[in-house]
Amino acid sequence: MKPLLSQSTATLRRTSHAAALFALTSAIWLAATPLAHADTGKLLLTGGVSTVEGAAGGGLSPWAVIGTQATEGENGVSAFVSRAVTRNYGLTVAGAAVAFNNRLELSIARQDLNTGIAGQGLGLPGLHLRQNIVGAKLRVAGDAVLDSDTWVPQIAVGIQAKQLQSSGLNSTLAALGAKRSGTDLYVSATKLFLAQGILINATLRATKANQNGLLGFGATLGGADNGYEVQPEISVAYLLRNNLAVGFEYRAMPNKLQRAGAAAGLGNGLRGDDWKDIFVAWAPSKNVSLTAAYVDLGRIVPATTNNRRQTGFYVSAQFAF
Repeated sequence: MKPLLSQSTATLRRTSHAAALFALTSAIWLAATPLAHADTGKLLLTGGVSTVEGAAGGGLSPWAVIGTQATEGENGVSAFVSRAVTRNYGLTVAGAAVAFNNRLELSIARQDLNTGIAGQGLGLPGLHLRQNIVGAKLRVAGDAVLDSDTWVPQIAVGIQAKQLQSSGLNSTLAALGAKRSGTDLYVSATKLFLAQGILINATLRATKANQNGLLGFGATLGGADNGYEVQPEISVAYLLRNNLAVGFEYRAMPNKLQRAGAAAGLGNGLRGDDWKDIFVAWAPSKNVSLTAAYVDLGRIVPATTNNRRQTGFYVSAQFAF
């Protein structure tokens, strides 16, 4: 196990080109187009909040809605910061998104996972796993608000390119046959029943990501499956009033590392589970939304955490215009 967990000496690698392109595109767009004004924009919370991957939706799963406060004929921008703390891990995420004509959304996010006691168990105290995510989402049918009195959902397709930065786990991931970059593809359908105050979203995601990509992508050791898997994600929200919603999310996750870990002599020590949360979202103003949630991320590298379920709390603040 020692050679498998030895620290890599590879140089820290950042996805600066993608981030720079996003920043340049946003700057050009901001200089050339007007933002949504305070007297326009979406109904509160109907544009969702920011997910941990940057796209608009719930905290864990993207929805078909296009983020920011911009409606058709407007462009918008949003920024967010989120923090999740579980029994053994801490995840910090920050990002931004721009939206065009309530049709196209471009997003970027940076995740920083503090592995805490798990890193110590791997012989890597102070280990942080950092991932950059660049995403795009296109609304292809429907309008969640305008079609709220029909059975027609809003439908969007999306792509998320993910790059896990160099860390002390490089040699471990390589030995397991896991890559440090990958691309998720998804389709989401969001149905808002405005009169009843209910929002339902279903997402199908094609992915190779282990723990959302924070433990790499795919695995080949021991004949583990290295192909794409289609995973379902479900969100339900209930509007208690126009600026306050409660709900839950379920996100199925691949378990690609378990077989590879067993082949490496770790038994079920790399098992992964599905993610779930129960959330409250509040919009104190048209441009600010705050989210708090109880999260259950299942087992994450249980070989180093005594097989504990990673339950805890999540908070997020989004500013949208």
